[in-house]
Amino acid sequence: MKLLAIDTSSRTASCAVVENGILLGEFYANIKLTHSCVILPMVQDLLARLKLSVNEIDCFGVTTGPGSFTGLRIGLSAIKGLAHALGKPCVGVSTLEALAWNLGFPCLVAPVLDARCSQVYTALFSWEQDGTLKRLSPDEALSLTDLEIRLKSLKSSIYLVGDGTELCYNMLQNRIPCLLPSPAQQFLRAASAAFACEQAALQGKTVDAGSLVPAYLRLPQAERELLAKNKH
Repeated sequence: MKLLAIDTSSRTASCAVVENGILLGEFYANIKLTHSCVILPMVQDLLARLKLSVNEIDCFGVTTGPGSFTGLRIGLSAIKGLAHALGKPCVGVSTLEALAWNLGFPCLVAPVLDARCSQVYTALFSWEQDGTLKRLSPDEALSLTDLEIRLKSLKSSIYLVGDGTELCYNMLQNRIPCLLPSPAQQFLRAASAAFACEQAALQGKTVDAGSLVPAYLRLPQAERELLAKNKH
């Protein structure tokens, strides 16, 4: 099965193609360009380099959130459009789960994405000795204080990964045994998302394009501000 996955959920944009547990190719950019201008040309160039037609892709994958609201909509729209046009299945995975796939060796990992307002999107995962990834907690938005309380309760070293890593590490490094991955593992890559999507697809978790939806975790800022205004 050839699977094409993209990620536009945070500051980076990337796409990758995997087949039966092997990464065939990946393009990645961490530059200040709008994802909507980057991701589809990136996909087109990657497929050309791999000498693949988009019709040869068996399944399409994407990170569904949490993350940037605009970024998530761009990625989902692109994958939904491709899957619908070609009549192919698609699969969505948690952005945080995809981040945990950056590691892959026995460890505890807490993906952290900057959610603004002194909050992070986070979850807990454990890479087991048999090479499987085990989820320990659901995706949620936590204050930095609540994150510290959660990680302290583990009484174990834990890797931080994601675009909130520096923010959290600077606050927690003298209080909790936090570990940092290499710079190459810090930000989300479509390759990691693709492997997570491939595993989900093999477990029968594919959906049609119309059923693929984002997981925002929080209301958009405009809605939050309107609710706060209406309380007064």
